[in-house]
Amino acid sequence: MGTAAFSSTGVNAAFLEALATAIGRDRLLVALDSKDGRIVVKGWRESTALAAEQVLGLLEPYCSGFLCTYVDKEGMLEGTDLAWFRRLRASTILEITAAGGITTLDEIRELARLGIHAALGMAIYTGRLNLADLAKIGQ
Repeated sequence: MGTAAFSSTGVNAAFLEALATAIGRDRLLVALDSKDGRIVVKGWRESTALAAEQVLGLLEPYCSGFLCTYVDKEGMLEGTDLAWFRRLRASTILEITAAGGITTLDEIRELARLGIHAALGMAIYTGRLNLADLAKIGQ
């Protein structure tokens, strides 16, 4: 769940409660896409006044985890913001999957050390990371 998880005033708790009741919170991940430090919605076109670190605790009752995209570096192969992901990890015990700019094995290892999954795209497509090396992580 992405955009619909938020209203113009913050977290859309009524909608999330109804959705979690209907499908079970264990089947729901909330997407927290962040650009310039703020959650963005509607295909990253609209910025909210909310920071991801501020709302994780408010969203926990409705979901089993989060897909957190660091939009500032998405698709640029310039690395991601590990400090942001550390702050997110400190803000929730729920599952986190990181996306956005993840480019190196060191970044993936650090995310794994934090207990955060990594969603990879351009780094694999362009050959910056190869599957054989990735398969060795966590063995």
